Amino acid sequence: MRTIIQGGTIVNEGKAFDGTIIIEDEKIKEIVTGNVNPEVSTDTVIDASGCFVLPGVIDDHVHFREPGLTEKADIESESKAAAAGGVTTYFDMPNTVPQTTTLEALEEKFRLAAGKSHVNYSFFFGATNDNVALFDQLDEHRIPGIKLFMGSSTGNMLVDRRASLERIFASARLPIMTHCEDTEIINRNMAAAKQQYGEDPKVEHHPEIRSEEACYESTRLAVELAKKYDARLHVAHLTTARELELFDKCSMFNVQCSMITAEATVSHLYFSDRDYAALGTRIKCNPAIKTERDREALQQAANDGRITVVGTDHAPHLLSQKEGGCACAASGMPMIQFSLVTMLELVDKGVFSLERLVELMCHNPARLFEVRQRGFIREGYQADLVLVRPHTSWVCTKDVILSKCGWSPMEGHMFLWRVEQTLCNGHTVYRNGEVDTDNIGQPVMFR
Repeated sequence: MRTIIQGGTIVNEGKAFDGTIIIEDEKIKEIVTGNVNPEVSTDTVIDASGCFVLPGVIDDHVHFREPGLTEKADIESESKAAAAGGVTTYFDMPNTVPQTTTLEALEEKFRLAAGKSHVNYSFFFGATNDNVALFDQLDEHRIPGIKLFMGSSTGNMLVDRRASLERIFASARLPIMTHCEDTEIINRNMAAAKQQYGEDPKVEHHPEIRSEEACYESTRLAVELAKKYDARLHVAHLTTARELELFDKCSMFNVQCSMITAEATVSHLYFSDRDYAALGTRIKCNPAIKTERDREALQQAANDGRITVVGTDHAPHLLSQKEGGCACAASGMPMIQFSLVTMLELVDKGVFSLERLVELMCHNPARLFEVRQRGFIREGYQADLVLVRPHTSWVCTKDVILSKCGWSPMEGHMFLWRVEQTLCNGHTVYRNGEVDTDNIGQPVMFR
């Protein structure tokens, strides 16, 4: 099968240019620059006029809730949402039921995804206080890394014993991705908040409880241990300006070589604590969304290389589970379907260039985790691509939301960019509001 994408502006590896992409079966066969229509026989011609053609987004941080929590989300529903959002690859987190902390649980996730996922997939292996012995049995070509919860969060996978942390950092051959919040500080803050505000403080107090200090102290410890053991560390969802002091600037050419890197989420780059008044617990997540100053610092760091990757921490809950305040409402929000268009809004606002967006959401996840033949528009690479159209206003309404939980913090928001079409391994998986449910993604290969 041969497909041609023509008439669009290709954005790839720091450049934007007019060009044509020729796809044969699953792979990019040729990239022709300029407004030239190649004289080749084709099965399908995609007219990308007025669109930008980007590599498919690689989301390094999602919670698709399967197995065990499928009343909220599952691999099928959330991979549909991913396709509609221009995300062609995701890495799922281990705090499911059962937790992905055994080899058997990991294999079960791969088995489930092989029949259900409409885009490409892989899974983090979860670290616990006592499963370090399994690290040597992990296939480094099949998974991106090891997820370590250094602060309490959804799923009760907290590892905070110093001896266990030392063993994990000393033993891991794969990248360690950490959730960093100091549980002792959080518990102390929660006790003080309950004493002052009652048993379930309003959500506006969430960033006071999951505080800057809690984030900084845990991230500082992770960086300290990574340096001590020469471990490969990727800190998830930074939220504070202070944490950024712990990271060096990383150019796009040495992301793969850097031993300590950081992720920001779309939510922390877009929202601030002022949004709690309108959105309440819909934007309650761990770590908490913090101040406008913190948001601006994160945006700057995503431009200067201290933050190298933007993911979503896509974490659906039922709306009924989001009721209450700091103590009762679940933390997490679904964002994968609207992550790319939200970042494109920040491009319009001058926060990022379109080329930098592609570095953060496509190229750098591929570089950092050494993803094979994805994340770039290159000849010989898998044809994972997304066409986005600017200057196209539409409102996020409930009927367009594909996540199983049925809501989004972006509901009611007007976007000015639209995902027109998503191709995964050379096949159209999303177009004009419809997901091709016959398309099944592939397991990602690494290193």
